[in-house]
Amino acid sequence: MPKMKTKKNVSKKFKVTGTGKLKRRSTGQNHYNTRDTGKATRAKRADHVVLAVDVKNVKRALLQQ
Repeated sequence: MPKMKTKKNVSKKFKVTGTGKLKRRSTGQNHYNTRDTGKATRAKRADHVVLAVDVKNVKRALLQQ
């Protein structure tokens, strides 16, 4: 059986925390940010935890089953 390879684009977008949760960046940070309030801009800098429905698929792509 061949080696299982990590999906490299997934490994760049998601990180596994010490407790096994998955972190991701906020969306909407690329452009059109001047119209946002300062509060919204700061909120976009924070990382978010991946939703429970998506964890199985992301972990499968990361090969951390």
